[in-house]
Amino acid sequence: MRERHTAQDARRAREFDAFVAGAAGRLLHTATLLTAEDPHDNPRARHLLTPALAHTYACWDRLRGEDPYDRARQHLATRFARGAWHQYGSLGVLGRSRPPRPGALARLSPQERLILVLRLYEGVAEEQAAALLGLSQERVRAICERAVTNLLHPPRGSAPATIGPKMVPS
Repeated sequence: MRERHTAQDARRAREFDAFVAGAAGRLLHTATLLTAEDPHDNPRARHLLTPALAHTYACWDRLRGEDPYDRARQHLATRFARGAWHQYGSLGVLGRSRPPRPGALARLSPQERLILVLRLYEGVAEEQAAALLGLSQERVRAICERAVTNLLHPPRGSAPATIGPKMVPS
């Protein structure tokens, strides 16, 4: 009996190792896009990925035909959303007040980044993204369109003040 469990554990470990070898790079890139960190310096992304992989490993035997990549991505997205909620008070516009980071995605709110990454980078269907985030499909569509618009046409900064001739009272 004990030998059977040892063999099952070894098989499970090999299967999970093969999954991580194939999927961890893409999942880390997804997490890096979500956190808007530099790909070579991404501690927050790694902090998101580690529990997602641990959760996937813990559920490995219960997946029953479910895609482990989808499970890991869902966990990654929900952890990011929850973390953004606690850090910024919401997933919305409040996320814009953080210190600027390099990269185009840093201009987006956490919610815009999350939906944009899920929809465009990961190819998650609008219905699935809406269900995962607890939003309507229309809301997901609108946020994704706004995020794309913000990336393609970034808001302009305020115009510089012009310094004209000094007015001297006569």
